[in-house]
Amino acid sequence: MTEPRLLVPVDESASLRNTVAYAVDEAISRAGEEREPATIHFVFPLAERISFRNSSSRADAARTLLDRVASWAEEDAKGADITIETALVATHEYLSTPNDYADVLVRYANEHSLGLAVFDPRYDPIGSTPLLPSLEAEVRRAGLTVEEAPRDAEQPSQPLVRRGTLTQFFALFVASFGFYLLLAGSVAPFELATGAISAGIVAVALWRVSLTSPVAPLQTAKRLARFCLYVPFLLWEIVKANVEIAYIVLHPDLPIDPEMVEFDAAVWSALPVTTLANSITLTPGTLTVDVERQHLIIHTLTGSAREDLFAGTLERAVRFVFYGRAAARIPSPFERREEDDA
Repeated sequence: MTEPRLLVPVDESASLRNTVAYAVDEAISRAGEEREPATIHFVFPLAERISFRNSSSRADAARTLLDRVASWAEEDAKGADITIETALVATHEYLSTPNDYADVLVRYANEHSLGLAVFDPRYDPIGSTPLLPSLEAEVRRAGLTVEEAPRDAEQPSQPLVRRGTLTQFFALFVASFGFYLLLAGSVAPFELATGAISAGIVAVALWRVSLTSPVAPLQTAKRLARFCLYVPFLLWEIVKANVEIAYIVLHPDLPIDPEMVEFDAAVWSALPVTTLANSITLTPGTLTVDVERQHLIIHTLTGSAREDLFAGTLERAVRFVFYGRAAARIPSPFERREEDDA
């Protein structure tokens, strides 16, 4: 029988409450078998590499979640002799693979003499890949006993194909047709005919899959117009950054100061966040490493690149494209952090 010392990684999920109850039941059962007090460690792996702040909204949300989990565990224990511990872990590390998470969890388990890891069946801290099977395998390979909490009632999955509108169909047709002509580099009758056929096939096949929200023609036209202004602005930023990087490369002392930083961007939904992340990557000296909702993790090569990033110039430009001129007048990421700390 495994000693009653449990490790439970937590993150927001639909089955987290059920996992907490299962972990408490397991701890009580194993404590009875071993006739000694049980301990449960609820841990939240959270990578924080901020160079200009001591806390963040993500860390605050993680602590709030751990407090809620501890309250649930105490409620489920019903006076049983169980010690509840909570901790943020990996707060200065970059985590992206099952090996990364497994290393952090195993290291914590070894430091606190924990022999059993209980996983939430929907545990997915990355949010984009099925992490759990590989993570469980890595933790088990490191010598820990691994259990998975039973799944509660399955939530109905979202359908891949949604109801579409004629506006969405024609928007996808026009976008596909324009892209075809751009690649062809010609508006000859043959190109027009084959482009229309190709765009029609794409629109018929994907109009209820690729467009996730209704298309507002007037709003879309305004965004396209603002995007046309954004492109030369971005090109100018890229040129300036190239000059700076060329100076650094040619300098005898190679004055670089690489550092990983992160911040919460004031943009929402997939397209604006993707635009900002790609714009940062296209600008030499900065590279978007990871994106979680609007939380960006970025590698910066120099101090001046970090200053430009925290000044929020690109962020304001992307907000201008998607939300209009008034929305571009916002505090920079650094100013927002100072306001939160005040």
